[in-house]
Amino acid sequence: MSEFWLYVKLGFGHVLDWTAYDHILFLIVLTVGYTFDNWKRILILVTLFTLGHTISLFLAAYNIVSVNSRLIEFLIPLTILATAVFNLLTSKGSSRSGRIGVLYGTTIFFGLIHGLGFSSYFNAISSNVSSKILPLIEFALGIELAQIIVVVIVVLLSFVVQTFFRFSKRDWILVVSSIVIGMVIPMLIANKIW
Repeated sequence: MSEFWLYVKLGFGHVLDWTAYDHILFLIVLTVGYTFDNWKRILILVTLFTLGHTISLFLAAYNIVSVNSRLIEFLIPLTILATAVFNLLTSKGSSRSGRIGVLYGTTIFFGLIHGLGFSSYFNAISSNVSSKILPLIEFALGIELAQIIVVVIVVLLSFVVQTFFRFSKRDWILVVSSIVIGMVIPMLIANKIW
């Protein structure tokens, strides 16, 4: 039972690590445009991201996929930037339902990329385990729980800002996405591959 909590805590800490806040930034720009009324769609997006993350960890843990870590460290902030720019371009529309299939697909793809960024660490901590499937599932559970906490905070903050401070939804999406873009550009420059 203690090993179960070890991997759940590792997954939880992976998302909520303030020194490596790229995961949080992605979740912010992924969900800033949604309200509590959209909880099903938010849960699907978060779970798809976790699924992509877990698939890539599985593929890396069993040496099915091996990627250049410098490339992944560049692609992670690029996925955040792409999502934030998507928000800027679509903030005028009141609904994202027309593009939801694209959003679901890109979310799982971005989860794959983010998972590959953590694969070497996961392999190191699970190197003495004969089967990595159970630790992967436990780790994914920790990721999912932490992501739900982040998303609830984002949606709650959005509700407060839009309700009590009278920000329009569009303006809130533009402000938050622009701030995230400002935080991601230095990450891209620091991890440039050229």
